[in-house]
Formats: sequence, C-alpha cells, structure tokens
Amino acid sequence: MGETTTIRISRDTHAKVTRMAAERNETIDETVSKGIRALRQDAMARDLAADLTDEESAWLDADAG
Repeated sequence: MGETTTIRISRDTHAKVTRMAAERNETIDETVSKGIRALRQDAMARDLAADLTDEESAWLDADAG
C-alpha cells in the first residue's frame, strides 16, 4: 500500500470492515478495494442488463459492409 489518507466512517462500519478483513485474512485496504470493485461490477451488470435504446439497436443492426 502506497500513500494513504483518512476517511470518516461510523464506528459500526469500521467494526464490520475490520471483522470482514480479518475473516478474509486481508488488510482493511484490500477488503475495501474489493468492495469498491464489486460495486463497480454490479453497476456494469445493471447497465448491460438494461434494454437497448432505439439508437443502440439501429447501430447493432447496421450493415457493416
């Protein structure tokens, strides 16, 4: 872990993250980083699951030649 900073979280959230990190044999930084990645992946999955717009459908159906 390189340069660090401080973020303010509730004591309850801190205890949960600390406990989760210990259960996973990771640092708190690793656990939080993985949590952020999972949230990003979840957002991407929701975007991919959404219906295509008319413009997107037209683009996909366009003749490539």
